[in-house]
Amino acid sequence: MARMVTFVLAFMALVTSAAAQDAASCGAPKPLDDGWGIAAPDSVGLDADRLCRLDKLLAQWPNRNIHAVIVARHGKLVMERYFDGADASWGRPLGVVKFAPQVKQDVKSVSKSATSLLIGIALGEGKFPALDSRVLDAFPEDADLRTPEKERITFRHLLTMSAGLAWDEDRPYSDPLNDERRMLEASDPFRFVLSKPVIHPAGTIYHYSNGVTSLLGEALVRSTGRSLQDYAREKLFTPLDITDFDWPDVGVSRKLGAYGSLRLRPRDMAKLGQLMLTDGQWNGRRVLPTGWAAESAKLRINGDGLFFYGYQWWLGRSFINGRELDWVAAFGVGAQRVYVVPALDLVFAITTGHYDDSLGYTIASAILNRVVLPAVKD
Repeated sequence: MARMVTFVLAFMALVTSAAAQDAASCGAPKPLDDGWGIAAPDSVGLDADRLCRLDKLLAQWPNRNIHAVIVARHGKLVMERYFDGADASWGRPLGVVKFAPQVKQDVKSVSKSATSLLIGIALGEGKFPALDSRVLDAFPEDADLRTPEKERITFRHLLTMSAGLAWDEDRPYSDPLNDERRMLEASDPFRFVLSKPVIHPAGTIYHYSNGVTSLLGEALVRSTGRSLQDYAREKLFTPLDITDFDWPDVGVSRKLGAYGSLRLRPRDMAKLGQLMLTDGQWNGRRVLPTGWAAESAKLRINGDGLFFYGYQWWLGRSFINGRELDWVAAFGVGAQRVYVVPALDLVFAITTGHYDDSLGYTIASAILNRVVLPAVKD
């Protein structure tokens, strides 16, 4: 009998150990003192076995270079996977990086969505111009650029990428006519943006532009009297329990960054998405003004391809198991992504090293639609 008991106990220990190893290999999150609660997938209505199919999905892309995959549901972190992969920071190669919960990454244009959150905070404090006020009024030194068409451009148009100003950053960055490059090299980047000709009436056509987000960032700095980094630290990141971030000033002028220089840990990046699910609250603490998350996520204009656009947030949808699911997302070049699925109370974030090709976009979409969303049980 004693032998039987010993055998059963040993078998149960083996099973428990195997289960723990399986949980670890499938991305059981690490508890950190960063505000995230931790939960097992089943406890929040997610199928752990389906989440564990991530590796099988990724196996079809030998050059996948995925850095991190984060899943949260009902306000709890339930999956956290990290990989080794080549990375770069603001174009500077970093070699192969061993990614982990404490390792930051360039989140690229996810910075735009963070800037939008800051604008909502500043509006709530009465420290940002009214959204329907004229952009040129915030740049009086450029009064000589005024035309009837440019005077119609408002901050709401900047938020929705519909200012109507000419902008070309589709050409290679090596091309001296690339407008992002020209802005970074300009001694007065904001005058460079405002001097571009109007090619569409303001508010009529979506046209992606790092320039218009840069105008938003500079208006925020001027209206708050604070640097972007300092204002973000006090008003957004500290309330979100984010203690490790970089948001450097870039360009010749050292005044740019709102459109794409933010560096965050992936699990902190997911917190931006969580704010969109909770009407701007984090662990019961109000971070955004009431209603700003919903305003930001409203469909404002047709975006690129199949997507729509809000206030520096993308809007799209997935079709899973006969069900149409709307999502809101922060997108950064190279497939840095934060997807927010309100109907499922779910956040999915991913970072990759595909800054110079489109494979990351394919992989991010596949993980969302073939692993994460099908794992939802209720």
